[in-house]
Amino acid sequence: MAWFDIAAKKFGFPTIELFVKAGSDGESIGNCPFSQRLFMILWLKGVIFNVTTVDLKRKPADLQDLAPGTNPPFMTFNGEVKVDVNKIEEFLEERLTPPRYPRLAAKHAESNTAGIDVFAKFSAYIKNSRKDANDGLEKALLKSLKRLDEYLRSPLPEEIDPNSPDDPESTRSFLDGSDLTLADCNLLPKLHIMKVVAKKYRGFEIPADMTGVWRYLNGAYQREEFINTCPAEREIEFAYLDVAKKIK
Repeated sequence: MAWFDIAAKKFGFPTIELFVKAGSDGESIGNCPFSQRLFMILWLKGVIFNVTTVDLKRKPADLQDLAPGTNPPFMTFNGEVKVDVNKIEEFLEERLTPPRYPRLAAKHAESNTAGIDVFAKFSAYIKNSRKDANDGLEKALLKSLKRLDEYLRSPLPEEIDPNSPDDPESTRSFLDGSDLTLADCNLLPKLHIMKVVAKKYRGFEIPADMTGVWRYLNGAYQREEFINTCPAEREIEFAYLDVAKKIK
């Protein structure tokens, strides 16, 4: 019996194992924002769990039997296999509840949709090989980032002083306030991938005047829940080696 099974049984915790995509060496954490999303959620919940990296090129037979036809991320919860990322997120939020575990849902609905199209705009930009389309796709990505920046710089209701004539610029670290939420677990891995890949293969950097976005990223880089679940930059770059198209 693994140590986490023993600990879970001793303290009455559920037995949880998360299966994530392995990196190029077959063992380290690979580039997969969905894997990191679930990894972050479990870390933030403070639950005991185990992580297994899965080499997609040499997927063990026992894992094929466990979740046939399914690539990571997936999870077992008390032996029951869970395979859909969105459903897993909902399941964890419903099952791992206060007072033992924190709720992670954002309080403000807008936090769940902020930056929602950034990754799609980035994907179109990085996969494009046509010189005549590059500028337009880059502008579309910048426009999407600008909307995210405006949201991060706009104060949340609790940051506004009703007695002040002016609304201050927000100083919050994350989408919904000072704490990481499910919204951040979804957006931050994608935003980090965009930052790394766009710089590597297009020489594109998030403009310095987007102070809200930079505050957001730098805040994430100070949190163990993000940095310890994040693949190495070389893994992200490697994953896009054949995806990022050369401009012709």
